[in-house]
Amino acid sequence: MTPSDATVSQRLSIDPRIWQRRVAIQRSRGRRRLRWVLGTVAVAALVAVGVALLHTPWFSARVVTVSGAHPHTATASIVAAARVGGHPPLISVDPGATARRVETLPFIASAQVHRHWPDGVSITVTERVPKAVLAGPGKFWSVLDGDGRTLVVDPGRPPGLIVLAVQTARGPAVPGRVGRTLAGVGSFGLAVCRTLPLAFSAQVVSVTEAPNATVSLGLNSGITVLLGTDSDMSAKYEDVAAVIAHASLHGAKTVDVTVPQSPTVSP
Repeated sequence: MTPSDATVSQRLSIDPRIWQRRVAIQRSRGRRRLRWVLGTVAVAALVAVGVALLHTPWFSARVVTVSGAHPHTATASIVAAARVGGHPPLISVDPGATARRVETLPFIASAQVHRHWPDGVSITVTERVPKAVLAGPGKFWSVLDGDGRTLVVDPGRPPGLIVLAVQTARGPAVPGRVGRTLAGVGSFGLAVCRTLPLAFSAQVVSVTEAPNATVSLGLNSGITVLLGTDSDMSAKYEDVAAVIAHASLHGAKTVDVTVPQSPTVSP
């Protein structure tokens, strides 16, 4: 018996109404499958059109704004580091990755990037603050922030910044390349550069860290202030401020505050 003969035989043995119901169900299933296929094709087509539309100039990063104080970093350098100067599709701009690229610039401490549909990108930056200069490399001077990151290298000593000297058992510490941080040494000296009180910070011209991690200050009056180790720094700062404000320092060469609340002045 052929398949067609079997179908005819099955149909003759089933009530006509049941057979019609089966046929209706099969047709309904077929229509549902067709609608599902057509719907899937339509959605895929819409997605393809949408993606293509998002890659047109209408949705590109045509408006780039940079905000935040950045006196040491040109706006053009920030835009170039962000890689948005060529007006890429806005959908291709990854805010996190873009911010990390901007933060590789020597002076940039942090960056926040936001997309603004249909065609805008905003970049907000915060710059690192120069805190000290360190001799090197060679006859040059490196400008450092409070964390020891080299921000720029100048042929001459930049005015207005504390001169940091870090002595190690192997000699003076060498600053890192631009964008790199002073490695493994100078943490106490840098902390002093960051935290000097306004009461006397303007009088400090140098901060020296010895190989034993003790620190001394050089004042513009020629006086040396011995801070010692990094313990009780608030009390030591108070001692320095009090001595400078109230003591007669004529002929003095050294102010020793290594013992908090017991400062001594010696010629």
